[in-house]
Amino acid sequence: MLPQETDVLIVGAGPTGLALAVTLQQAGVRPVIIDRLAAGQNTSRAAVIHAHTLEVLERLGVTDDLERLGLPLTRFALRDHDKALLELDFSTLPSRYAQILMIPQDETEAILADRLASLGGSVARGVTATRIERDAAGAVVHVETPEGPQAIRARHVVGGDGMHSVVREAAGIAFDGESHAGSFVLADVHMDWALSTEVTLFFSPEGMGVVAPLPANRYRIVAPVEDAPEAPDTAFVQALLDARGPRKSPGRVREVLWSSRFRVHHRVAARYRSGPFFVMGDAAHVHSPAGGQGMNTGLVDAVVLGQLLADVIAGRAPDTTLDLYEEKRRPAAVEVLDLADRLTRIATMRSTVGRILRNLVLRLLGASPVFRRKLALNLSGLARKGLGMVPRR
Repeated sequence: MLPQETDVLIVGAGPTGLALAVTLQQAGVRPVIIDRLAAGQNTSRAAVIHAHTLEVLERLGVTDDLERLGLPLTRFALRDHDKALLELDFSTLPSRYAQILMIPQDETEAILADRLASLGGSVARGVTATRIERDAAGAVVHVETPEGPQAIRARHVVGGDGMHSVVREAAGIAFDGESHAGSFVLADVHMDWALSTEVTLFFSPEGMGVVAPLPANRYRIVAPVEDAPEAPDTAFVQALLDARGPRKSPGRVREVLWSSRFRVHHRVAARYRSGPFFVMGDAAHVHSPAGGQGMNTGLVDAVVLGQLLADVIAGRAPDTTLDLYEEKRRPAAVEVLDLADRLTRIATMRSTVGRILRNLVLRLLGASPVFRRKLALNLSGLARKGLGMVPRR
């Protein structure tokens, strides 16, 4: 049975929920973390961890394992088929982690779960939050467990439960933004590929495409498609690559290991806190995968919130200190949404004149070391470093 009371109840055991649980457990707070799934996801989904996120995760003692299992890359390029429009070198970033670390999300989750277990924590799986009520001492969370229904009284409730967050709904927090037409294809493949040392964002009249190397000689392919199949097969992914990728040295897809489709939303929560309720990760912000910012933003959310909660629960800081969470992290999400939206709109430009002008502007900007550094700092998250720190107590 789950405890009847807790200082912190975390709904959702994805990367953000696990990172928050580790942060709290390290600080001597024993949170309850629940997830409706009986086991963790075994698919890769988000696949990049940027420099600033690695700096923040260093506090959790997981970066060595992430680097051991991940694939470090230092090059990012924007290309129109075979033409390089803009190239970035991440090896010059002002960080110990001057890289783009490619690692599937399920491996990131496994590393965080192992770290939580080493600290004496665990995830209560197969547990679904069905109803949440605010009360004078915090909230009462009604859950369905394998043993039957239960109510848990919590001083603080954190939603790491995705775009359709039960916690956000219970808190009455608006989720402002819009949904984009069409869908995105996501596939992990084995293939023959000439650009094996860079993350590439392709522009073409046929649409955008992203190709990123993964560990174990795999590649991640992401592309918007008007009416994508639920599970794109080898022929479908190959056709996307042929239409949007390089022409001189085209890739050859040998095997699709996993594939899916998803729709893109650009939304940010109107508030990050409402009394005892907090939202983070996809419960607080969702956007295009361009730039690989989603999971990174959520992981920093989790560590910042965890440090603030630990200080308040330990009596080192007043409850009002928790307002710093929204003050720091919502502006970061707004910046990330703007960056992802701009990259997506630029990449999906269809008109011939617009594409010619876009390519010309990108080449001119790409010749500027100042612009290249600014873009690399934005993509790496280091430009938002001040929004991922809380005062030490």
